[in-house]
Amino acid sequence: MTNSPRRLIVVTGLSGAGKTVVLNALEDLDYYCIDTLPIGLLTEFLRQGQEADQGLYTKMVIGIDARNPLHTLCKFPDLLDELESHGIGVELIFVEADDETLFQRFSETRRKHPLSREGVSLSSAIQRERELLSTLRNRANLRIDTTHTHVHQLRDLVRERIAKRRSGALSLQFISFGYKNSIPHDADFVFDVRCLPNPHWEPQLRDYTGCDQPVIEFLERSPLVQEMVQRISAFLGFWIPQFEAENRSYLTVAVGCTGGHHRSVYIVRQLGSHFSALGKIVLVTHRDI
Repeated sequence: MTNSPRRLIVVTGLSGAGKTVVLNALEDLDYYCIDTLPIGLLTEFLRQGQEADQGLYTKMVIGIDARNPLHTLCKFPDLLDELESHGIGVELIFVEADDETLFQRFSETRRKHPLSREGVSLSSAIQRERELLSTLRNRANLRIDTTHTHVHQLRDLVRERIAKRRSGALSLQFISFGYKNSIPHDADFVFDVRCLPNPHWEPQLRDYTGCDQPVIEFLERSPLVQEMVQRISAFLGFWIPQFEAENRSYLTVAVGCTGGHHRSVYIVRQLGSHFSALGKIVLVTHRDI
């Protein structure tokens, strides 16, 4: 496949989780996108691309869903490895959400789940889809949990983390969150900062966030807060190069406090600034504000 695309992104995941949004966002960023391609046709499709306009086919996105035969889904990671051995930069993106969120989205859109049929409930269809795609989820270079993410945030994430990532570079995301709203399922590292002084208990600070100067000044007066930032920075400073040495494409670091408004927001911003200054590709997001 000497004329194959230099970069192939495969997007899969749970129905209703946002796979179509990811595909559309990449298409708007000049990727050539095809959704619901049968896995068995992928190799032949790439081969046909050799004879086409290479300016069009150098960046391709393929959408895969659970309606492929089980044996092809199980063997798909091996096919991706084979493509990589031919010099194609392959990335597998898995989009997911929790059951309650998926139920709500299907209820709002009134769309039929692809695996549902007479006698099969929506709950059963979702669980079956999770089972069928478990191998791909485990192989994914990047998992995106859209439980607490709206469409515009997801499109921004696709643009900043996927489309703008340099080939061979590690995309590092720092995300703040509140434990009361659950831990992000797509995080590689999770740090709990609920032991730090809480601005929530200062009435004049309660309505601010960790992005606001009054909260920043409050937290910067605490030696514990500065110690936390330094120790997390040192920990990640050691391990990030190890992930880079293994050609890791994405790393997500989540920092949580109680509500996700103050302490975690401040610390994520500090970490983002620190690693940006070191030349890393950094995206800072605040899930719960």
